[in-house]
Amino acid sequence: MTVDERAARQVAEQARETRWQRPSFGKELFLGHFRIDLIHPHPSGTAEDRERGEAFLEKLRKFTESHIDNRVIERDAQIPDDVLKGLKDLGAFGMKIKPEYGGIGLTQVYYNKALMLVGSASPAIGAMLSAHQSIGVPQPIAMFGSPEQKAEFLPRCAKGEITAFLLTEPDVGSDPARLGTIATPDGDDYVLNGVKLWTTNGVVADLLVVMALVPDRGISAFVVEADAEGITVENRNAFMGLRGLENGVTRFHNVRVPKKNLIGKEGAGLKIALATLNTGRLSLPALCAGSAKWCLKIAREWSTARTQWGLPVGRHEAIAGKIAYIAATAYALEAVLDLSSELADAGSHDIRIEAALAKLYASEKAWLVADELVQIRGGRGYETAESQAARGERGIAAEQVLRDLRINRIFEGSTEIMHLLIAREAVDAHLSVAGDIIDPDADRQAKMKAAAKAGGFYAKWLPTLVVGKGQSPAGYTEFGPLAKHLRFVERSARKLARQTFYAMSRWQGKMERKQRFLSRIVDIGAELFAISAVCVRAAQDKNPNAEALADAFARQARIRVDELFEKLWKNTDDSDQVLARQVLDGNYTWLEEGVLDASIPGRWIADSTHRESTVANVHRPTPR
Repeated sequence: MTVDERAARQVAEQARETRWQRPSFGKELFLGHFRIDLIHPHPSGTAEDRERGEAFLEKLRKFTESHIDNRVIERDAQIPDDVLKGLKDLGAFGMKIKPEYGGIGLTQVYYNKALMLVGSASPAIGAMLSAHQSIGVPQPIAMFGSPEQKAEFLPRCAKGEITAFLLTEPDVGSDPARLGTIATPDGDDYVLNGVKLWTTNGVVADLLVVMALVPDRGISAFVVEADAEGITVENRNAFMGLRGLENGVTRFHNVRVPKKNLIGKEGAGLKIALATLNTGRLSLPALCAGSAKWCLKIAREWSTARTQWGLPVGRHEAIAGKIAYIAATAYALEAVLDLSSELADAGSHDIRIEAALAKLYASEKAWLVADELVQIRGGRGYETAESQAARGERGIAAEQVLRDLRINRIFEGSTEIMHLLIAREAVDAHLSVAGDIIDPDADRQAKMKAAAKAGGFYAKWLPTLVVGKGQSPAGYTEFGPLAKHLRFVERSARKLARQTFYAMSRWQGKMERKQRFLSRIVDIGAELFAISAVCVRAAQDKNPNAEALADAFARQARIRVDELFEKLWKNTDDSDQVLARQVLDGNYTWLEEGVLDASIPGRWIADSTHRESTVANVHRPTPR
């Protein structure tokens, strides 16, 4: 299906939640307003929530320690049936589901702690549980399902019927306007036809959330029984990491889905998906934070045990710098995760920006942390754990963690897409008042009306960016030695807003194409959010030296912020764009000479024509 750029943007824009009915720390930060009152004092759950959460964590820890063997999962590329059965009996597939539907009823905070724990034992199991509860059937049904749907599906999910979320197609990634799966109304049913790619949990799923286009009514969301006639799992995909991941290709051929299985309304599918991800995205930062904490443990132990040139390697400055980065970043990732999760549990904030920033920041930083661990370990970092153990050393799976973490920069919105998504929310206030001014299709009257509206907005807003609490030496003194970092955040937030306004004025409608500029804007905001989170956490953290750790992170992050500000206007973006076009036009094919391409022949994009499957179904039911 051919869809032009404008139509694709319209579909994405229609799926956005356009209203801001609750306060948002992230939104205010990008507007130049450092609303620390929205996150301090640090929010926390109830004693009952903590008691329930800790009790489940204790059970999960015992099961994880005694039953989960990462080596077996890595070797066999499959989670053993007895492990899945044990997790189901434990209630791990119903962690977030309310007790009234048979679930554990964990808060987002304790759900994340559980994912962190089990993910440290097996990243593949962490990914399975996350996909099932964060984007699979439980989340959208809990948020948008009818009472009848909740009563029918949530108890099944809580008991361990595994679920999957199906949106991506062979030729459709982050551009849903080109969705090829069709749901045709037919009496009391819809008839589904299409192909879905990268269906995490799809190989073993019992229930599916499927995004499909209802002709003339838009993209819609359906709950589909995975064993329905006409569904074929055509391939179990294999990846660089997460070898136990049950991810596949699923084909639908004349699959009948009862109309009662429509989630919400026809045409609301993308809105449902985006709203689900607002909190669902927090599961990936949990897994990333857990990996960073493990990397810190291994880096500390190894750098103390390994001696070179008369000193433990951790005492040498080159390695010490890496250890400091790992420690500070691990603290920051958990601080960002906990703050975002507490805000989600409180329910009084709009966390769409905070959750997206947490996902973006955690996936990027955790990858760098793991890469530094591999470097600290040297040759052992590149060697598999099994190989190390075979020659008589402790088997440390640093290379596996690096491989497993890599997907998080792609899962649930790639880094590039997350930059654009957050940037769109960051400039929402500007587009709301100046949209018609920069819209090439708007008529003269609309532009004049928009100009008057924009004038009123900017006359009030711009003066707020001139001075602020961050310029006063007495600002935020209640945070003690960390006050200077919060003053930096306040000043930088105003500077960020000024730079964004200047860019809007300079490029107007063309700003959406300045993707690398927008990415830097978002990255600055992410660093400022992280500094805020660590300072707020340290202020109430009872752990020893938490303040020193927060100070170390803030110092590192401030240097990155300064570099990003400089790169806003001093960069090679334009010349890189020219070079890229020349490469794509074939002007540099001579540079590719002298090597062989060992790729397996085939199409760049697999055929997704609507037809009956011609291969065996590799769907694998799991023990109940």
